[in-house]
Amino acid sequence: MQEGLSDPGRHPRDADQRGGELDTRPLEGAQAVILAGGEGTRLRPLTLTRAKPVVPLLNRPLLAYQLALLRRHGVTDVTLACSYRVDDIRKELGDGAAFGVRLRYVVEREPLGTGGGIRNAADLTRGTVVVLNGDVLTDADLEAMARFHAERGARTTIHLRAVDDPRAYGLVETNADGRVRVFREKPTSPEEITTNTINAGIYLIDAALLARIPPGRVVSIEREFFPVLVADGIPTFGWIAHTYWRDIGSPAAYHAAQLDLLAGLVQTPLAPPGRLSAGNWLADNVRVETSAHVDAPTVLGPGVDVAAGARVGPCAVVGARGHIGPGAQVDRAVLWEDVSVGAGAVLRECVIAAGAKIGARAEIGPGVVLEAGAVVPEHARLT
Repeated sequence: MQEGLSDPGRHPRDADQRGGELDTRPLEGAQAVILAGGEGTRLRPLTLTRAKPVVPLLNRPLLAYQLALLRRHGVTDVTLACSYRVDDIRKELGDGAAFGVRLRYVVEREPLGTGGGIRNAADLTRGTVVVLNGDVLTDADLEAMARFHAERGARTTIHLRAVDDPRAYGLVETNADGRVRVFREKPTSPEEITTNTINAGIYLIDAALLARIPPGRVVSIEREFFPVLVADGIPTFGWIAHTYWRDIGSPAAYHAAQLDLLAGLVQTPLAPPGRLSAGNWLADNVRVETSAHVDAPTVLGPGVDVAAGARVGPCAVVGARGHIGPGAQVDRAVLWEDVSVGAGAVLRECVIAAGAKIGARAEIGPGVVLEAGAVVPEHARLT
């Protein structure tokens, strides 16, 4: 941890060395903007038929975890900046009432980038705004971040993440007190790696600063907005915390996030749908034949049917109305809704989108990702 930065391990309610004005919940009544305008190209083929913000994680839409995080920290007024397959998102999230928040939609006619998306929602914001990239799964302590923001007198605070290998990311350098000094593009040589802290896609921004973003055009908040704030001397700080964080940007990362949730690595109030039984989550109308085995932890959605002699789990997720045929095996795999697995088929460490049909005695190996409606013939082997 850099010298001078707040201790992320300190409980946010510990106020023994804080002024009284910081004792109350700092984000109570604040507003949030979630950036969900991308097409999810890195997550294809899963996003060809579903918007990335609502791809399922343990049978709940991805953004449900962000809404739960915001609500946990007192933020219930949320604007969603989106442009791709918006009807998918509305169908899953509605007005947000089911998630304990008020959810409004700002729809971009054309994608405006991370900065343009925030600018498009600027008229609905006030005060200090919480901004989140819509493809991040995290349990970041937003209230601790807000206290750091207030203590430093910041107008913008960026959640930074220390990573082992920063070569795939833009780098953010800070001074000892956490003030951002410079942004650097992705390093191309070891000599260019000056820090291992990267932008984690969570921000606290003074709403008045959003007027600096040009309206109606594509703007990158990372490459255009933040560097200009730093150059103009606007107090911009980086907050480093050692909490769970994963960019759900690829099928491999998406699969890994499910396993992380099942392993309890993410501190979230949101459990999978259904009742917990022997370490498994079973939704309504699940039918498991007596000779079948469901190994914990596993999530079975509504109406799932597990036939005689089949084995599901450990670490498997089966969406609504899934059918696992006699003698089939589903191990560390993620199946969306309406997937049918034939007798004796074996699925390991793969992701199968909605409505796919896996033929009898087919084998689907680690890393395989099948698009919605895919049909795998009997005895086929995909590795």
